[in-house]
Amino acid sequence: MKLFNNFISGFIIGLVLPALFIWIYLTRFYPSESNVWEIVSQLYPSILLGKLLMLSIFPDMILGFIFYKKDSFRIASGIITGGILYLIAAIFMM
Repeated sequence: MKLFNNFISGFIIGLVLPALFIWIYLTRFYPSESNVWEIVSQLYPSILLGKLLMLSIFPDMILGFIFYKKDSFRIASGIITGGILYLIAAIFMM
């Protein structure tokens, strides 16, 4: 576990995990035959994309908390920092 305890790997996880969550959420719960990119382009001018970005931050927070409790502070700070970028984008879309 200490092998991957660095900021860069946490930052990459923090950027990829919300995007993966958005992809899974849209393919599972959005009632359309469209591609995920088409759905996001339809949601872009509305406030719903901001809410979806806020929802996608939760897996980052949970994973950051798990790593924080396991005393892997560098990877936890990288995960939270990657999630903050999604938070800033969500705030501007609200």
